[in-house]
Amino acid sequence: MCGIVGILSTTNKNTAVYIYDALTILQHRGQDAAGIVTSHKGRFYMRKSNGLVRNAFRTRHMASLIGDMGIGHVRYPTAGSSSGAEAQPFYVNSPYGIAFAHNGNLTNTKQLEKELFEQDLRHINTNSDSEILLNVFASELAKIQKQRIDHEDIFSAVNKVHKRVRGAYANIGMIPGYGIFGFRDPHGIRPLILGKRTTKDGTKYMLASESVALTALGYQVIRDVRPGETVVIDRKGNLHSGHCSDNKEHTPCIFEFVYFARPDSIIDSISVYKSRLRMGEKLALKIQNILNKERIDVVIPIPDTSRTSALQVASKLKIKYSEGFIKNRYIARTFIMPGQKQRKKSVRQKLSAIELEFKGKNVLLVDDSIVRGTTSEQIVQMARGAGANKVFFASAAPPVRFPNVYGIDMASKKEFIANNKTTSQICKSIGADKLIYQDLDDLVWSVQQGNSDIKSFDCSCFDGKYITNDVDKQYLEEIESLRSDSNKEKNNINESSELICNDVE
Repeated sequence: MCGIVGILSTTNKNTAVYIYDALTILQHRGQDAAGIVTSHKGRFYMRKSNGLVRNAFRTRHMASLIGDMGIGHVRYPTAGSSSGAEAQPFYVNSPYGIAFAHNGNLTNTKQLEKELFEQDLRHINTNSDSEILLNVFASELAKIQKQRIDHEDIFSAVNKVHKRVRGAYANIGMIPGYGIFGFRDPHGIRPLILGKRTTKDGTKYMLASESVALTALGYQVIRDVRPGETVVIDRKGNLHSGHCSDNKEHTPCIFEFVYFARPDSIIDSISVYKSRLRMGEKLALKIQNILNKERIDVVIPIPDTSRTSALQVASKLKIKYSEGFIKNRYIARTFIMPGQKQRKKSVRQKLSAIELEFKGKNVLLVDDSIVRGTTSEQIVQMARGAGANKVFFASAAPPVRFPNVYGIDMASKKEFIANNKTTSQICKSIGADKLIYQDLDDLVWSVQQGNSDIKSFDCSCFDGKYITNDVDKQYLEEIESLRSDSNKEKNNINESSELICNDVE
């Protein structure tokens, strides 16, 4: 999972400042690396580095990122690598010069890499599928063989990309001297949203992963980029759009609404906040049925993502809601940390319990989901250590039993706490008195109510059904080896001996 943004202004020559602000707003989508590329008078100006946005860019870097258009990226590694060489955006010199930022994950990278080398005569320099996707697009655009391109040429190239590429991808690209463009895969798995801001000084367009990046900077949301659609904004501020793929059923990733997206975002016309309220509503009904003979004194969320659902659970059950955990906001999201040792250490650094809210009480803890169980187990221990009498645990999502192959690094299957375990066994593993999971049908209902036009979602991490129909046992085994904690820890050791920054000035 990554965050991407692109801005084109018809007048402002300092676009990088606004891209920086947008990336900061999207920081929750990736904390491994950040990068910005701008364009001025036909040249690229780039800065990318490991770390958070605020650490990757200094005043001197921002001063050098000149131009009236640019793209930015915050990276979250999906295969255990955190090498600075894979920080985005990427760029290629031919044809025309193309800078590119990608959110998602391709499922046929080996085939594409072979084709690029043997047929397209292109060299891939990293292990990133994003670089592969960029080179597929560049190769198709090069076949047009025109000195000056237009939006129809970009539509044609993207159409051919869709025919070659499989998986999930939302992308923003930039061609110096021409403009910026964005497109989504035919299933619309990853989000991409278009906005516009008009002032007396001119017009600005923005493409971003979440609506909050647009609204926070004063942009009016125009709409979501549709599945298989390509949007092009040229230097004169003309907006062009075209559908560039065979029609597919729109199946966005449901985990965006469970965990990744900010609650103040609206994705595919669905309010993340309201969908989480509905998750809480459905979860409360199930809790009521299972714990009908138990006394619950207080509902406590596990900050931050579960707050909205927990509030609704407490409201429906007519039970006191309390903030029993205090979060250290200077600790990164433990879900996306590479390596089990680092993750375990960070849970205790991230949260501390308020003893008064636990002592002598039967506590219902609500979390958005349970993946590895590392956080859940330690939080239950913290609740008991603070004096809780009983600790009940509820998840606003169903058990995670299958790897996500579309851009979320959901561990390897054998590291899921729900792998080959019943709910009772999972409950025992995390040390709770009772564990309640959301039903998948209720989760889908909670999100679908926001947009009845969407008939289904990518729920592969819950049900093992991969909507691109190209994920087999061999592919999953390869993903398992890349995503295991042991491999991540090995990568971190290897990379620590390299240059720390590995950045491009």
